[in-house]
Amino acid sequence: MSTDICIHAWPGSYYLEPEKRWIPGKLTLTSLSLSFTADKTGDNLVNFPLSSIIEVKKEASHFIFSSLTILEKNHTKHWFSALQPNRNVVFSIIEHFWRELLLSQPGAAAGVASSPMTKGKELTYLVACSQKRLEDAAKVLHHQGEQIDGIARDLDKMGSDLDVADRLLTELESPAWWPFSSKFWKTPEMRPREDASTASSKVSGKEGLLLQVAAIISQKAESQVKAGKFTILVSGLEIHDCNSLLMHRFERGDVDDIKVHSPYEISVRQRFIGKPDIAYRLISAKMPQVIPILEMQFSKKIEMLEGASMLQTVQKGDSVWQAAPGLMCCAMPGQPTSENQEGALQASALLISEGDTQELRQILQKLKGLALDTETELERQEEALDGITSAVDHTILTIDKDNRRMRKLT
Repeated sequence: MSTDICIHAWPGSYYLEPEKRWIPGKLTLTSLSLSFTADKTGDNLVNFPLSSIIEVKKEASHFIFSSLTILEKNHTKHWFSALQPNRNVVFSIIEHFWRELLLSQPGAAAGVASSPMTKGKELTYLVACSQKRLEDAAKVLHHQGEQIDGIARDLDKMGSDLDVADRLLTELESPAWWPFSSKFWKTPEMRPREDASTASSKVSGKEGLLLQVAAIISQKAESQVKAGKFTILVSGLEIHDCNSLLMHRFERGDVDDIKVHSPYEISVRQRFIGKPDIAYRLISAKMPQVIPILEMQFSKKIEMLEGASMLQTVQKGDSVWQAAPGLMCCAMPGQPTSENQEGALQASALLISEGDTQELRQILQKLKGLALDTETELERQEEALDGITSAVDHTILTIDKDNRRMRKLT
């Protein structure tokens, strides 16, 4: 299966029960299966789907070796030992993908479809994915608009404060003998300032949660990992442990680079001068859903490494390309066709039901509405940014003028 992509491979040993001996080799985890290949012969000693696993445990063999055991539904028990970098890392990653796969897609994990997916269902799935991506982009854009509105409000307050400063400076500049020095100018109304945290919360609005996924987290040493959660917010990124305690928060502007090592593994780094960088490495079964959102938020800071070349395959799958030939045939009715081709066309037409067509129509209407709303919001933000630019220029000139006036007073 093309979507069965290698996630990780660890050197280790497998206990071969018929021969009563340990065989050195490599334990390989893919998105759907687990296998072990012997080093010397290259034989594939075991290969079974993750969905057939009923238990993953850390045990000690009768040879006093710390081992990882995996029990299948047919009660076959597999022993793995001498795993590198260590048993805990291998156990955490395998258990994570096993549980996530069983919880999210039990049918897909087994690799057996109860009924073949029709072209109508494939199209509906693709369009629904596009709708989800556009909705995520709309959330980011909406929060960006809130931040721009907050900046505009702060600039308005700054302008009011500068007006007050101008009146006070004018009063100070008037001669001491001027009888109306304290009466001619209106006393500015002193309004209580908002608390900084309150103002900040009003500007930032809600956190804007985009996605939260379970993940295996490591920081400096890859030999030390822990289970936790990776949260993608409009305002930044958060990493929590398994008890939902915050380990670290990356503000959106603090992220210096994100490297995509594979469709299931990324690293996030914040650089510092004069002290060590803060970097986290995250592995998750849901990472293919996370990476497109990170691409939207950090388009200039994200880097796809060589191991991430299969990401598009993970996201799209083979169903897209399987559906394409039938769709191309349906799109060219004017070409002469044989009786077999006509029969194939009729069969393809039957696969797209009226219900699928209606569902596609509804999703496309939503997509159209989202696109129009996004265009309107972009135009509004563009106008707001023009206003902010003018306000900033005016504020800078006013501050420079007031600074010169204050120097004359001193």
